[in-house]
Amino acid sequence: MSDSGACPEPESGISPGFASIDTIVAVATPPGRGGISIIRLSGPDVVRIANRLVGVCPAPRHARHTDFLDRDGLVIDNGIALYFPAPHSFTGESTLELQAHGSPVVMQMLLQNCLASGARLAQPGEFSKRAFLNGRLDLTQAEAIADLIDSSTQAAARSAVQSLQGGFSRRINELVEEVTRLRIFVEAAIDFPDEEIDFLEDARVVDQLEHLSSLFASLKKASKQGMLLREGLKVVLTGLPNAGKSSLLNYLCNAPRAIVSDIPGTTRDVLGQFIDLDGLPVEIVDTAGIRPAASEIEAEGVRRAIQQQNRAGLALLVVDDSDTPDLRTNSLLQELDTPAPVLLVRNKIDLTGRPASGSENEVCVSALTGEGIDMLKEKIRRIAGFRDVDDSHFLARARHIDALDRAEKFLLHGLEQQKTFRAGELLAEDLNSCQRALSGITGEISSDDLLGMIFSTFCIGK
Repeated sequence: MSDSGACPEPESGISPGFASIDTIVAVATPPGRGGISIIRLSGPDVVRIANRLVGVCPAPRHARHTDFLDRDGLVIDNGIALYFPAPHSFTGESTLELQAHGSPVVMQMLLQNCLASGARLAQPGEFSKRAFLNGRLDLTQAEAIADLIDSSTQAAARSAVQSLQGGFSRRINELVEEVTRLRIFVEAAIDFPDEEIDFLEDARVVDQLEHLSSLFASLKKASKQGMLLREGLKVVLTGLPNAGKSSLLNYLCNAPRAIVSDIPGTTRDVLGQFIDLDGLPVEIVDTAGIRPAASEIEAEGVRRAIQQQNRAGLALLVVDDSDTPDLRTNSLLQELDTPAPVLLVRNKIDLTGRPASGSENEVCVSALTGEGIDMLKEKIRRIAGFRDVDDSHFLARARHIDALDRAEKFLLHGLEQQKTFRAGELLAEDLNSCQRALSGITGEISSDDLLGMIFSTFCIGK
């Protein structure tokens, strides 16, 4: 096919799953100046709009260097145009991408001309939503796009790619298939009760339900790891003034993020920093020392410190090993009011000569020399339940964990019913509810409200 002339019509029209009635447009690159910025269009009017803006567009999936024109035929800019006919595009619809020079003014001019030509501004996540509705992605894969963009560690990025390539979906679909097979047998036994073998009396039904329960346990464990990779862990440093909390923050961040001083009460506000803790995304939060406040400002700092303790995933109670007797340390542990696990960190062992060491709920370190810091990192990872990431890991969200919990409850209820009553109708209903809860994860069964909530968190242009 020649790369000159008017844009050809889409090869196969719009994907059969979803027929959009309008064409959407958005700037797909971040705001600001840069070498290149990209505008993306998708929908039924892409060919007409492309002919108006470009005049001559490339053959499908061939990049063409061309001028971009306004409504009067004047050149706005020149760059690369890429045309993807439906259904062979990200969204499953005809799609056009314009790669222009990264000037905000140029982007605005191109965008306005797209709008004047009949497109409308895309809503957040609408390109990905159309890809889902057209069957190009399932819901977990669509969510993985946003998670990949937001990933804060290499481990999280690799796991997001696994989800995007369908790793999580395959695990869910395999579980759905097993539940479906068992449900078919149970319903067949109900529909054909005169068969010689009473399937519902067979011990294999219970064995299969228990097998499914073990599969649920394995998938839930992997999903919780995936959610930890996505959301990270909030670690709050708390304790008395001058215990070395700010020094510990600086050492973990490998940067002078907090002011360090011998004067008590230097830290007045909350100071947080995201770090990659050997693959685990962690937000380290330094807080004001807990003590009777000497001023209104310090009192506000203490109040915010307590507030952060209540939001922590892990609290590190930092004490000065050279200046805090064991009785005082025990008192601080008892007084610490937080729902999170607490790890006692004995700091400044460079002053006491105590060796770097650790026990179940305690670690001895020096934020000055770095002694014991590797041990502290490992304890944080262990308390979080974090394991090293391999190619089998995927990212997960709170809604996935909730759906797995609901599905597992239906399964366990069915198992209990089968052991107690051997009531096929009750078991079949529980298996049906279990299957529906699982299918909601991938979007096979989903509500418009759920889709709106998920895709509204995406970037515009994605």
